[in-house]
Amino acid sequence: MKITYNGELLDISTPNLEALILQQAGTDQGVAVALDGAVVPRSRWASTEVPEGARVDALTAVQGG
Repeated sequence: MKITYNGELLDISTPNLEALILQQAGTDQGVAVALDGAVVPRSRWASTEVPEGARVDALTAVQGG
């Protein structure tokens, strides 16, 4: 299944948002996610499926200045 993740076209095997974020970001801590432009609360990641052609944007909080 093809999606766009942070602007990069990916072919993924899991349609689950939580699994996708763990696979791509390596963690779910300090990560905010938008699916097709809508923010998905962390509490809904496990129950959210990523459809074919979706755009997923994941932002990781960084510390410093």
